[in-house]
Amino acid sequence: MQGMDLLRHLRFFVAVADEGHFGRAAAALDMTQPPLSQGLRRLERHLGVELIRRTPRGAVLTAAGTGLLPRARLLVDDADLLRAEAARIARTRGSVRWGAIPALPPALVTACVTALRAAPAAPSVVTVTGSTVDLVAQVRSGGCDAAVLEHPALVDGVVAGPVVKLPRAVAVPRDHRSAAAERPGFAMLAGLPFLTAARAGNPPAHDAARDLLRERGLDVPLHTAADDRALLAAVAAGAGFGFSALPPAETPGVAWLRLAPDAIALRVRVIHRPGAEDAAAALDAVLFRERLR
Repeated sequence: MQGMDLLRHLRFFVAVADEGHFGRAAAALDMTQPPLSQGLRRLERHLGVELIRRTPRGAVLTAAGTGLLPRARLLVDDADLLRAEAARIARTRGSVRWGAIPALPPALVTACVTALRAAPAAPSVVTVTGSTVDLVAQVRSGGCDAAVLEHPALVDGVVAGPVVKLPRAVAVPRDHRSAAAERPGFAMLAGLPFLTAARAGNPPAHDAARDLLRERGLDVPLHTAADDRALLAAVAAGAGFGFSALPPAETPGVAWLRLAPDAIALRVRVIHRPGAEDAAAALDAVLFRERLR
């Protein structure tokens, strides 16, 4: 009996065991009962054991059937998973799945998507947003082809590109004294909490930002802001200050300060899985162009 026939007849066995009845099993498999019964007999002959005992009240597992059913079910389920994965790969062939941290400005995200679409065969592009820790895990597992994440970060198990600095400004409440100062400094922010992403999303970068503030004499409370929208809403409410890579623009309730631009720059890098070099190169090119603006 060939391998594919074995799998087909194992499916018969599992269906009869699940239904406890040949007629119901045949209906579940969308077939008639005679070929199902014949197939099960062929399987029993092939294995050299009786699997199902036919009784007036239905189909009953034998001791051999009870012992072999878990293995048969595993083989059938694995075959279903194999078909599902093959179908997924067929659907996504030619597509690129990439990830971006929330700190990337929208214009930069769309520039990355445009660059990926311009790759050979003009693939479709799927964009996911997540923390640095999540994106590393997705690229490592093959869930994403590439990602732009914040540096420093633990990037074991993936291929990492060069670090690029993107400009950031300090967002403060418009009515804060630093907004009207001729020469504002970090010391003026002492009364405000620092708004930043949760530490769990990238502990090394989170700790580096806190160390940066401490070096400048600021040991302030840290409040969580998941993204720029949350950050600017909290700043406008007078709840703190934070760093943003958004291009400074007229924003109600918010003033922008340019303090230590090199120190507070958003450090990012592209990571990718092996085999996704083209996607990584496209993303790197976008980041380097942004750096030179």
